[in-house]
Order: sequence, then C-alpha cells, then structure tokens
Amino acid sequence: MALAIHFEGLLANGEVTDMADLARLGHVSRARTTQFMNLRILAPDIQEALLFLPRTDAPRDALKYADLCSLTVEPNWTEQRRMWRVLTHTRASSMP
Repeated sequence: MALAIHFEGLLANGEVTDMADLARLGHVSRARTTQFMNLRILAPDIQEALLFLPRTDAPRDALKYADLCSLTVEPNWTEQRRMWRVLTHTRASSMP
C-alpha cells in the first residue's frame, strides 16, 4: 500500500511518465505494478487499515493481494467496506 502511494506521487510529480516507468523503477512487471496501484482504488479507510496491519513473524502474511483483488474491481466504497468486513472477519476467525 505504501509503495502504491509513493508511486502515485512519482506519477503526479512527473518524476515518471507512466506505469511502464514505475515497473522498471520497481524491478517488477507492468502487471504487478498495476496490481499494487489498484490498491489506490480502495476506500480511504481500507487503505489506512492496510497500511497499519500488524507485522507478522509468519513466513507468509495472512492477507494476500489475491484476497483484495475483488475489492479493487468494486467501484462502490460502501460495497468495498462490506467486502472488507467479511474478509477481515473470515481471516480473524481462521487464525489460531
């Protein structure tokens, strides 16, 4: 999330011209760049929640981009928030 915010700033300031520049800068594919830039479509409170997720000592985070993908294609923030509540409730109840 933080990287998406940073990259959005680079685009806004004209430091990079397009997503291809961002991909080169981040040493990732354009598809991957699009994925994390899509996080900027999320409602502001969901973005904030992502930014402040607790650190994990587990080998993998409990929350993955694949879990968020359906939220990024939903344009309605009210519906995103409903989906977020379901997702986070499901994740919390499945953790030991």
